[in-house]
Amino acid sequence: MIPLEYYLLLAAALFCIGIYGLVTSRNVIRVLMSIELLLNAVNLNLMAFSNYLDPATATGQAFAVFVISIAAAESAVGLAIILAIYRNRDTVDMEAFNLLKW
Repeated sequence: MIPLEYYLLLAAALFCIGIYGLVTSRNVIRVLMSIELLLNAVNLNLMAFSNYLDPATATGQAFAVFVISIAAAESAVGLAIILAIYRNRDTVDMEAFNLLKW
């Protein structure tokens, strides 16, 4: 049996990598991948705590499936917006996106 702390350390490492990618990246695709890393860290925490607190039920797994479905919808909408902006601006650089400013 793997201790809970190992799962939490792995999830914290994934979360930190996702935050680093979110803050430092100027490419929109990398930003979306960083958001996916953040959500996967949350899923790992959900499943680890679910298994640690009550291994007989699968509540953490159910919440993780819900988060994965929301992440898939978010990725689809995000990629559609990125493709629309790329067709107009010919770049995926975050600094060049001033379309949504007032």
